[in-house]
Amino acid sequence: MSPNNLEPLDNILQAIGWTPLVRLNRIARGIRTPVYVKAENLNPGGSVKDRIGVEIIEDAERKGALKAGGTVVEATSGNTGVGLALACAIKGYRCVFTIPDKMSTEKVRLLRALGAEVIVVPTAVAPDHPEYYINKARAIVASTPGAVMADQHYNPANPEAHYRTTGPEIWEQTKGRVTHFVCSPGTGGTISGAGRYLKEKSAEVRVIAGDPVGSIYTEYARTHQKGEGFPYKVEGIGGDKIPTSLHFDVIDEWAFVSDAEAFQIARRLTREEGLFTGGSTGVNVKVALDVARKVDDPEAMVVTILCDTGERYLSKLYDDNWMRENQLLESERVTASTLLSGRRGDLPPLVSLAPGASVRQALNLMGTYNVSQIPVVEAKECVGSLSEGPLMARALADAKILDQPVSDVMQPPFPVIEKGAPLDRVTALLSRETPAALVREDGTFVGIVTRHDVLRHVAGIK
Repeated sequence: MSPNNLEPLDNILQAIGWTPLVRLNRIARGIRTPVYVKAENLNPGGSVKDRIGVEIIEDAERKGALKAGGTVVEATSGNTGVGLALACAIKGYRCVFTIPDKMSTEKVRLLRALGAEVIVVPTAVAPDHPEYYINKARAIVASTPGAVMADQHYNPANPEAHYRTTGPEIWEQTKGRVTHFVCSPGTGGTISGAGRYLKEKSAEVRVIAGDPVGSIYTEYARTHQKGEGFPYKVEGIGGDKIPTSLHFDVIDEWAFVSDAEAFQIARRLTREEGLFTGGSTGVNVKVALDVARKVDDPEAMVVTILCDTGERYLSKLYDDNWMRENQLLESERVTASTLLSGRRGDLPPLVSLAPGASVRQALNLMGTYNVSQIPVVEAKECVGSLSEGPLMARALADAKILDQPVSDVMQPPFPVIEKGAPLDRVTALLSRETPAALVREDGTFVGIVTRHDVLRHVAGIK
């Protein structure tokens, strides 16, 4: 690979791409699998979205949709807007962006400094509301002659840009040694495009998606049903809708990351590695470190993305007062272990059954230990679950079920969390359909936490 920028450039757009790949050292101390980050924060506009900004505009030009004097409109969390604004500045187009009000003031000011018109809209509105940032952008396009919607969430040019650039760069920079690619999807373009390219180069490459707690993507990947998300602080990734730029078939695994985890990792990257980035990068690196720790192979290689520059978050995650106001710098870090320690002493750490046990045994255990849920465990894996209400209803309807194995009547397995999982991740998992989660330490189940345990802690009940 030749060094970048040996020759003068015609314009700043030519400086996009071929960002360096940097190994993590201090933050990955003790992990045998090397973890590398692709420093997309060093693009001219400060983010990975520079790649799609110019690609989307040039694709619209090729198709004849965008002509001289035209207007580019987009719904953006800020970074795509910067990439588009750079391209519009060079090419002479007007640009108008809608941006949710949870985004940092630095992003809004930067967009305006680049000559963009910025319309800030409410974050807390439903996706079908006219003020929802995508709907607002579409309305502007409809009322503006010569306007085109960049439409990053649904534009095939988005993942295609990463298939043509990000994926090949990672492959060449790692000399084909990359084994795991970690990326947190917002529109899904980066993970879909780069992930597809890497998988085509080697079928052994695993693609892992990080997802902020509150996003609907992970649940959709599991159930293929669109659920209800809830607000979170990390910007630019996750979502409450399903974009077509996100290709779920490319992704092998999903992992939730809380706001607190993401921001703490981002701050550590700055202080320990000199890598100044935002919260979405914190999600990427948290998952990448977890993957590397689990793989535990010095011959493997985990690569993830530094999404953008931390300069856009000086008033948020790098402001201790803001972090404290949002309870992200708590003195006491409540984890799954905390919840387990608060349970009553006469209850075994884990009441479980094998798949061959009878329904009668399951009901007896529930009565003996006064528990409402029991995991079905085989070979150190949770293969199913039993809940008292549905089980009793079936037994009352047909007493013959009492002598059947629980494998005939068990429900889906409980999710598994590590002992150090923070409270907000536990809370997010324990939905109406998921009453409990198994807690694991060093590959062994050490307990179970339920919604009741969480409520007892929140309410301060001893």
